Amino acid sequence: MFSLSNKVAIVTGASRGIGKVIAQIFANAGAHVICVARSENAIKSLANEINSDGGSASHFACDISDGEAFSNLISTTAKEHGKLDILINNAGVTRDSLLMRMKEDQWDEVLNINLKGAFHGMKAAIRPMMKNRSGRIINITSIVGLTGNPGQSNYAASKAGLIGMSQSVAKEVATRGITVNCIAPGWIGTDMTDELSDEVKEQFLSRIPASRIGAPEDIAHAALFLASDEASYITGQTITVDGGRVIN
Repeated sequence: MFSLSNKVAIVTGASRGIGKVIAQIFANAGAHVICVARSENAIKSLANEINSDGGSASHFACDISDGEAFSNLISTTAKEHGKLDILINNAGVTRDSLLMRMKEDQWDEVLNINLKGAFHGMKAAIRPMMKNRSGRIINITSIVGLTGNPGQSNYAASKAGLIGMSQSVAKEVATRGITVNCIAPGWIGTDMTDELSDEVKEQFLSRIPASRIGAPEDIAHAALFLASDEASYITGQTITVDGGRVIN
């Protein structure tokens, strides 16, 4: 079950954290994975690691907020491999600040990468997927897009927008065998969350019914399911992977 044999997948933000683990798990499931990030050294290292472990991967350095560059990456992938089966829009940034202090460039950077980047990727990916009458688009959003969070109005707006966009596009492409879904992680242990103070970590942990921090693998396994043939009747959905945080 959940085999990705002979599938071609693009994973953005693959240099670390959730994106890196998704790339590794997809490769283990049989996919050829194109690892995408702004830092070429990091994704080149990841692709080499996957290939050394018996998987299949390549890498492509790209700033996904550059619509032309991201679109070219996707069209090049589809031409080289004859198809594109899976797109994982995972790349994202935070630029936290209370709204009254937030600078316009903090707003623009977060929206351009988290939301507009996904727009460019989805728009470009749909064409080859429609041609093959099959495809999986999985957007990594956040429970912050469902609940909001003080100091993250820009991030919350980008992630809430990603959910709405995914639902709209899901309706547009469902008859072509393409599914579009979101995964909304809760608190996942990554480089980003490691920077939080112990006090903040304890406060967050007290509100998670599962009483533990999630791991990138928790998100990657959900993505593997949504990318598989077994999930062909699931579209327009947002799956929260948060240890029960949004119900508490």
